[in-house]
Amino acid sequence: MNRMSRPAIDPAIASGGAATRDGQPISYSRAPARDLAPWIARLYVTIVDTPEDHEVSCGIFSDAATLRIQLRGEWIAQTAEGSREMGRAALYFGPQTRRMPITVRGSFTSVGLSFRAGACHALGGIKLDTMCDRLAPLETLGLCQTEWMNLFAPGASAEDWCTAMEDTLRRMILRSGAPEPDPVTVAVEAAAFTNPVITVARLAQQCGAEQRRLERLVRRDFGMPPKQVLRRARALDMASHLRGVADHDEAEALALRYYDQSHLIREFTALFGMSPRQFVDSPQPLMTLSLETRQARRLEMIARIAPGDIKPWQ
Repeated sequence: MNRMSRPAIDPAIASGGAATRDGQPISYSRAPARDLAPWIARLYVTIVDTPEDHEVSCGIFSDAATLRIQLRGEWIAQTAEGSREMGRAALYFGPQTRRMPITVRGSFTSVGLSFRAGACHALGGIKLDTMCDRLAPLETLGLCQTEWMNLFAPGASAEDWCTAMEDTLRRMILRSGAPEPDPVTVAVEAAAFTNPVITVARLAQQCGAEQRRLERLVRRDFGMPPKQVLRRARALDMASHLRGVADHDEAEALALRYYDQSHLIREFTALFGMSPRQFVDSPQPLMTLSLETRQARRLEMIARIAPGDIKPWQ
């Protein structure tokens, strides 16, 4: 499937700061320091300026548990437990099994980090099947909201903020003596980025684990069965392509993960709540920010780009 058309943008937030070739804003994001890499997947800083009364109705879809610190903006999230309204806040988001509708009014600044699969269990004993499509106070992970809200000095750079988050997590990990995630979980996480069409039986064989053990670990560390983890990964890669934040040279390979066009439409609609055409034709600023950060990590993981390189969509 070739790219359908240029993705629609919201002109009120399409200028200023880092952006794609299409004019969609993107975050500052990077991989963590080497010593934190077993637990942390990515750090990001998103700063978007809009007219004061401008409202964005969009959504996010993250395959990772995430710390999100909202420094500006009035947010409403539609979670598995109902509508949650928030302003300045530091929150722990579980991974999403499908698109989570989000509305934000005015300019917004969001800072945070995503965890590696298995890290939340290693750090705090959290089983992600209890946290999917939900959000909770930072205390859920044994973190202090006040401490985290005070990390981000006004006027500091995005890199300064990322370093502050790393320093705080490093102290927590050293204090807790948290083990690294289970090697089977690590292998499944890698497969979701490199080969999400693999069968669960073949994946268990590659991991050197009994299938029942693999399924048990994946439910604990991803919050869902392995088949669903791979299905979600395929959809997120396709969504990145449709929003123009993927390597266009992979377009044909991504399309071949689906039997045909009707299969793609069914799968995409089930997870995103809209058809691929609707996804392209309506502005998706929050979703694009989330997808772009994930896709940057994926391309670095599969060595299509080196850390810090210009991305194909820039």
